[in-house]
Amino acid sequence: MLKKIIIFIYILLSFNFNSFADENQRTLKVGLLAPFSGEYKDMGQSIMLSLQLALDEISDDNIKIFPRDSGFDNVEKLTKSIESLREENIKIVIGPISHEDFNGALKYKDMVFISPSNINPKVQGNILSIGVSLESQMKSIEEFIKKNKRKKTIIMYPKNKYTSLIDSKIKNININNKKIFKYSADPKILTGDIEKLTNYKQRKRNLISRVKILEEREDEASKLELKRLEQKYTIGKVDFDSVIIIDFGDSLKSVLTSLVYSDVDQNDVLITTVNQWFDKSIFLENSIQNLYYPSVDIKNFQKYNIKYSKTYGLQPSEITILTYDALGLIYYVWNKKNYKISSIKDFMIKDNIKGKIGTFNFIDGRLIQKLNMYKVSDKKFIKF
Repeated sequence: MLKKIIIFIYILLSFNFNSFADENQRTLKVGLLAPFSGEYKDMGQSIMLSLQLALDEISDDNIKIFPRDSGFDNVEKLTKSIESLREENIKIVIGPISHEDFNGALKYKDMVFISPSNINPKVQGNILSIGVSLESQMKSIEEFIKKNKRKKTIIMYPKNKYTSLIDSKIKNININNKKIFKYSADPKILTGDIEKLTNYKQRKRNLISRVKILEEREDEASKLELKRLEQKYTIGKVDFDSVIIIDFGDSLKSVLTSLVYSDVDQNDVLITTVNQWFDKSIFLENSIQNLYYPSVDIKNFQKYNIKYSKTYGLQPSEITILTYDALGLIYYVWNKKNYKISSIKDFMIKDNIKGKIGTFNFIDGRLIQKLNMYKVSDKKFIKF
């Protein structure tokens, strides 16, 4: 059934432009570069279905989509697909999907590429990335920390292949009294790294010393304090009041667990993170009671997922809401520019643009999303 749906939509999109081969000023021709074969073909098919949803909602027969299989990290296939779109005189393209494919698109300076990649929000030649960037997330967290009047912040992230990229992204974070802390990606070493950050060993010694003193006393107050200390690993506060964890998945969960085992008081320390798309698996991480992070608009995200699921009987991949918004952005600019897009400069408009992911605008040649802050608590995502 799934295969029949995919084939039908592909034929429908193809028919959508082949039936209207005549050139006219009011036709918006949009290419699509996505992996329709290979390891990531399900992603490509999901993106294609999302564009059909966008077409249905826009409801303008003047939009024509030209899907092409660009593969994934396949220079030869990507080049062949772009050349095919050029032969159809297509100047606006959704894709490439991956930042690694940007070099293959940069040389086609007469075309504009709108990519769902989140690696860099800055316009790169003829490529605009509309993914939820680290810059947008950090800007939201920065405002959140200032609003909560935190005085000392630890920005922490793992030592891995993304370390240098994160280094470059966080240089402009405007938070007073911040400190960078890089930890090992190896879970066996991670705990020791977090212990150093939290001065765990000294605080542990403080606890042992205090317990010995209390054990020698017989008064009721000492007995009550001793009972309370039995529930703790350490005595004394850590030397920071907020944490930003730039990590995700199991690695993030390991960091959260290590912070709890290091006796970081969640009432005193504001714990924030990035790279979350309302992943319910975080509910299984019982160690953290209150976790905050920036993300896209949850109501729009849920409505989109429900509509996609009802229409196709499938669950969409997260990236598809970005390609859905990409078509909306292209259509908005096309209308604003009197049915013509000449270059990437046409997208550098001052308006606040509303999409499914929320509101975004362009600042100094960068696309910045205005993200909401959410709290993970009691197995719920709460807009904060």
